[in-house]
Amino acid sequence: MSVRIRVLLPVLLLALAPAGAADRITGQPFATRSEVHAPSAMAATSHPLATQIALDVMKAGGSAVDAAIAANAALGLMEPTGNGIGGDLFAIVWDPKTRKLHGYNGSGRSPKSLTAAEFARRGLDDIPPHGPLPVTVPGTVDGWFALHERFGRRTMAQNLAPAIRYARDGHPVHETIAYYWARSVPRLSKWPGFSEQFTVADGQGRRAPRTGETWKNPNLADTLQKIADGGRDAFYAGDIARTIDAYFRAHDGFLSYEDMAAHRGEWVEPVSTRYRGYDVWELPPNGQGIAALQILNLLEPYDLASYGFGSPEHVHLFVEAKKLAFADRARWYADPAFHPAPVAKLISKEYARERGRLISPDRVLREAQPGTPRQLEEGDTIYLTTADADGMMVSLIQSNYRGMGSGMAPTGLGFILQDRGEQFVLGDASHPNAYAPGKRPFHTIIPAFVTKDGAPWLSYGVMGGAMQPQGHVQILLNMIDFGMNLQEAGDAPRIHHDGSTEPAGRATVMSDGGRIELESGFPQATVRALMDLGHSVRWAQGPYGGYQAIMANPQGGWTGASESRKDGQAAGY
Repeated sequence: MSVRIRVLLPVLLLALAPAGAADRITGQPFATRSEVHAPSAMAATSHPLATQIALDVMKAGGSAVDAAIAANAALGLMEPTGNGIGGDLFAIVWDPKTRKLHGYNGSGRSPKSLTAAEFARRGLDDIPPHGPLPVTVPGTVDGWFALHERFGRRTMAQNLAPAIRYARDGHPVHETIAYYWARSVPRLSKWPGFSEQFTVADGQGRRAPRTGETWKNPNLADTLQKIADGGRDAFYAGDIARTIDAYFRAHDGFLSYEDMAAHRGEWVEPVSTRYRGYDVWELPPNGQGIAALQILNLLEPYDLASYGFGSPEHVHLFVEAKKLAFADRARWYADPAFHPAPVAKLISKEYARERGRLISPDRVLREAQPGTPRQLEEGDTIYLTTADADGMMVSLIQSNYRGMGSGMAPTGLGFILQDRGEQFVLGDASHPNAYAPGKRPFHTIIPAFVTKDGAPWLSYGVMGGAMQPQGHVQILLNMIDFGMNLQEAGDAPRIHHDGSTEPAGRATVMSDGGRIELESGFPQATVRALMDLGHSVRWAQGPYGGYQAIMANPQGGWTGASESRKDGQAAGY
């Protein structure tokens, strides 16, 4: 790749920024901290208190699933900017008894009484991001009980007790969470129930809690206690569901008691591709996980290790592969009950060879059309992972979608409903992700897992909207191709490509090649070379996701890593 001196000022500042903790004696320039090692159990979450709760549960005899449920319940309280029981859940579980992976799709459906004609009657071309219209049935609580029924060892009341206690007694708000909370309040305070339940009063009015301030949510404590006492039906077929029904009837909404009572998530088979000897597992659509598998298949023919991390070749090839995978993502990924995707073909090596011919080492794809496979047979989120002394591992992701969700906070319940319905397409009934009553929307949240030679190797995830499959791939490239350890792989500067054809909203089509956003730490020469190729390169702060990971050590025990861009912690015993 030729290089010419042509750099925009923001990109120059990006390239000259310091690259990680270069003075660390370990010699790993990107690692902000050391990996965590433990002999018996490990947890990695985006909040230190949630991590400690997970460890306490496993010390008391709970399984990795019990620990994940307890941590998730606590995160709904402590990090409402990304998740809560008003959202959806996906999980992959490694069961050491059967030596198999089990997948769970805990996504909810659109209200049965809300039709596409209703959006047209209101003159809407897109589903709005907030308010009652984008709300879909929350699937998290059902997911907890499904996972617990199969893999739990402690009672659900025991698993929910720590979150209930923190909700009543309070906990100090962490820095990153306080930042996003403050950004959400101006947008969401207009919606009924939000300000009363998710802000604090001071002499100037109401605001988000600040870093270090104690936050309590007694309404959520009461709701979780009802779930602990009455099980999943207390949420989907009891007083909580009736309160939700009455709230939406009073506020121009459509989510009903009947929608709640009808909800069931489903166990699904994870799907995989092999990348340089490692089997990488994702869940099939309606999520976007197989995009990561498609990108890996497209990159496997290239000797990335010889190019080196941060080289122009590394960034260029990754971005071009992402464009092709995301074109298919926009065309094929949707609720399989309405539009089944040819998953086996999309993640096959044969299809990757066919699509890979479109990648050129010295030309930028301005447009990327979806393939036509024949069947051979921002948004905020939390990600957490746990591993117990018996070898069970859990990869779990949970979200309200756009930050704190829809803003709709039913009276006295202490949580906000998700706005995942914004991901549906309006105005094109033939689109796979077109809105329909009782349909699951396209989902961005995806857990990941990697096995090697039939044994568990890595449970990990990178939250953050369309960044998620991009992040999944980059973590593996960093470890497998570039030889980084678990912590360094997460802390290394990331690539985020924006502007691909989208599967949601107006389903916009890429025509200009999109934009590469590079985190500080990439070489100046790489930025110049990419621009010389014709890429649009820009600096951006914040769209790079959040990572947690646990690796199984062949000699026994666990290694953990936590995202330096979040408030999280990896810890074990």
